[in-house]
Amino acid sequence: MANENGQKNLIVEEEGGLVTLTMNRPEKRNALSTAMMTELNDALAAIGKRTDARAVIIAGNGPAFSAGHDLGELKGRDLAFYRYEFELCAQLMLTIQKIPQPVIARVHAIATAAGCQLAATCDLVVAGESASFATPGVRIGLFCSTPMVALTRAVGRKHAMEMLLTGQPVKARTASEWGLVNRVVADADLVAETRKLAMQIVEASPLIIGIGKRAFYEQINMDTEKAYDYTKEVMSQNAMAIDAQEGIGAFLEKRKPVWCGK
Repeated sequence: MANENGQKNLIVEEEGGLVTLTMNRPEKRNALSTAMMTELNDALAAIGKRTDARAVIIAGNGPAFSAGHDLGELKGRDLAFYRYEFELCAQLMLTIQKIPQPVIARVHAIATAAGCQLAATCDLVVAGESASFATPGVRIGLFCSTPMVALTRAVGRKHAMEMLLTGQPVKARTASEWGLVNRVVADADLVAETRKLAMQIVEASPLIIGIGKRAFYEQINMDTEKAYDYTKEVMSQNAMAIDAQEGIGAFLEKRKPVWCGK
């Protein structure tokens, strides 16, 4: 679908099992319009059904990663629209974590409100050193309630509350210390370093990565005993996979494994 300037809302690029989805509304700082969220969700859901796609990068074109919801769409609407809009946003975030492929946010400049939510939801985040993160909804009378779901699962309660109550931006280095960001790199190296991390993931069996990602999100909110009950069965089933036996054999034989995805 085309945006206001007749350009695609989403640019899709593929390279050796890596899919890069670039939000392409630079004039709106990649605000998450209804169309943008729909296209992102559909693209991710489609990727999730593929066996040849091993990892995903979500990036933004232009002066920002994403400035959050498109406020122009939120002015003067009825309750049904707001329910639809935030349900769509929630569905996008759930899709990111439900698909088997790891999703990496490549963040430059700013990730604010739902843009911060998008980054926090991704499995991994690589940020340029000049990037910043914020949940500034409180300053415009629309508290970042849905972004807080992802934020509070990425950083501690006190840090999350500070971001939510003040709306002040947090620089990439601080965001890394708080657990929101995995790696902070020089701005000039952001694309290359994110790709490097993604390609390390691509080297592994897609089946095993998918098993691990699902298990991670299933166990994370369980108590310890239930988590072990769940993961010991996951690991037992995992051990029966052809790729598991291939990987073990390759390690013992000091050779590179050949994955079949089964």
